[in-house]
Amino acid sequence: MFVEDNPADIELELLTLRKDGFEVSSDVAQTAEEFNSRIRTASYDLILADYNLPQWRGTEALDIMRQENLDVPLIVVTGYLGEEKAVEYIKQGATDCVLKDRLARLPTSVRRALAEKRLRDQRRHSEEALAQKVAELARSNAELEQFAYVASHDLQEPLRMIANYTQLLAERYRGKLDTQADKYIGYSVDGALRMQALIQDLLKFSRVGRAEVEPRTTDCQAVVEQASKNLQAAIEESGTAVNCKGLPTMMADPAQLTQVFQNLIANAIKFRGTDHPVVEISAKKMENEWMFAVSDNGIGIPADHWQDIFVIFRRLHTREEYAGNGIGLSICKKIIERHGGKIWIEAQATPGSCFKFTLPFAPSPKATEA
Repeated sequence: MFVEDNPADIELELLTLRKDGFEVSSDVAQTAEEFNSRIRTASYDLILADYNLPQWRGTEALDIMRQENLDVPLIVVTGYLGEEKAVEYIKQGATDCVLKDRLARLPTSVRRALAEKRLRDQRRHSEEALAQKVAELARSNAELEQFAYVASHDLQEPLRMIANYTQLLAERYRGKLDTQADKYIGYSVDGALRMQALIQDLLKFSRVGRAEVEPRTTDCQAVVEQASKNLQAAIEESGTAVNCKGLPTMMADPAQLTQVFQNLIANAIKFRGTDHPVVEISAKKMENEWMFAVSDNGIGIPADHWQDIFVIFRRLHTREEYAGNGIGLSICKKIIERHGGKIWIEAQATPGSCFKFTLPFAPSPKATEA
């Protein structure tokens, strides 16, 4: 579209573009009202606007397009425009400024404007596609969490009956049948109990995704003390020492944060070495977040398994070596990420494991969405 009141200038600009290989069809708008009407009823690839028209300035078209949420390249084509004005209009959104006595520059300017528009369109389409994929993934995750919750909840009662009756069979008929029958009953009891544990762990994991993060002022020292109280029997039996220093008071969900520390301390107790377990918990203030470290003197984790340990039900040891279903660290990861932080494992100079995680000073609303 031309925003121009001089037909001779329009013809000259069209001739310049056609001589350079452009196929051009055009409309003309001489007033703001006419311009507004045309952009609402037609789609344009480019706008060539004179700087100064009798009733308005062509560059005011930029404001109109912003109001209509349109992205159409606009090139100022004028008889005279000082350098300061040219810079000002480009800052306002004009693609380029071309003087009418130097129209040889116009085809190059048009090609650049159209190429930049194509790149913007491609970027916008990519961003829209990505946003759609993210929304689909979030919806799929929510549906999966809902399914996991409902399925595991509904499976509990029939599975409890299976476990109870297989245990009754084992108690009543152990030694009364042949050794093969005792073995089969033992397998049934063990399988039912393991399935019960898996279902209960799946419920725990899905509840983390369903529960809202409710940040409030939280004393992290008190959170660790509560986690230690929850593990009191295991701590006393193993002789575990839990040492804290520099833990902050911050905005977090205290119940979920207790679960994080409880799982990490419990892992240190479970995977202990020959010495009594020692768990060191500290925190360091960063630019926009706190970074926590939870280290122990246990058996450690090989570096090639560091990514695997946060995957739900991923185990590094057999059940004969260590009990459990491999869900504790998955729950920690989900809780930390829903607070807007991240969790990882690092190497340390002494034997054992060192887990680190970050928590922002104040979880954002976006970070707390399920």
